Amino acid sequence: MTDKEQYRQICDEHPEIPLFLQHWWMDAVCAGKQWDVLLYRNGEGEVQAVMPFLVGKKLWMRYVLMPQLTQYNGVWYLKTDFKSENERLSFEKKVCNEFVGRLKDFRLKFFSQNFAPQFTNWLPFCWNGFSQTTRYTYQIQNLSNLDDVFANFDRDRRQKKILSLEKNYHQTTDITADEFYDFHSRYWEARGTKDLFAKNYVVNLCNAAMSRGQGAIIGLADNKTGEKVAMRFVAFDKTSAYSLLSAMQPNTTVNGLSELLFWKVIQYLSDKVQVFDFEGSMVESIEHSYRLYGAKQVPYFQITKTNSRIFSVLLKLKKRLG
Repeated sequence: MTDKEQYRQICDEHPEIPLFLQHWWMDAVCAGKQWDVLLYRNGEGEVQAVMPFLVGKKLWMRYVLMPQLTQYNGVWYLKTDFKSENERLSFEKKVCNEFVGRLKDFRLKFFSQNFAPQFTNWLPFCWNGFSQTTRYTYQIQNLSNLDDVFANFDRDRRQKKILSLEKNYHQTTDITADEFYDFHSRYWEARGTKDLFAKNYVVNLCNAAMSRGQGAIIGLADNKTGEKVAMRFVAFDKTSAYSLLSAMQPNTTVNGLSELLFWKVIQYLSDKVQVFDFEGSMVESIEHSYRLYGAKQVPYFQITKTNSRIFSVLLKLKKRLG
């Protein structure tokens, strides 16, 4: 049995592994590309930590980057029962050092991964020459009481908009992945640009999540005409849901549809997960928008290392060109 084959069993046995690290998610978001996983085993052969990652190649240079629509990969610890803080830190150092050593076998020119917020000790990577940038997402961390959730929304810029529109639109989940992509694509075309994602990519990902009962496409429909005016794709694991893609009716003049859709999405998810993750963002205007929902700022690490001056130059050039 290969490590990837064993990892599929591990994911099935450990539902606490976050959505973005699960084997089926990696299959879907890395379609047409290569992904791999490192497993850390103790002396008895028990797997105690995992690290899935996408491996790419540019010319002769191999690299690790985040897959599209994937917030986290990185190290995930299956072992959590420690007698002391010293024992925990020693274990984490041993795991990370082993993973760093095994990554060298790939002869990577560049490495960049986002680690889940639960990963809080990046020192072993620091000691091995990696760099770290703190990034932030925003979460509503308790969906159990929807009255409390709504009460934490900004009164003027969230509650009033939602209440003013709620009587005119209803929630619908009668949306196929193909319909969602076409709606999403038209939205971007109306803004003068092509969709950032290929149709097969989005459709396959939506279908993969929905077929497992770990995803949904939620929309708003006009009560009078039945026309769908907004849609959002969310995916979720045992504890958390993530907002991944959304679109509004092109050229709509209705103010507040996005806010109402978020509220309908949260209502839909309230009996399925504890946490709703807005998925970022580091963009100032978006960050402010998410705070208005009463969301909590949650930090996570982006850990990187460049082993090639040429690759570093190519990255800088790509950023300048957009």
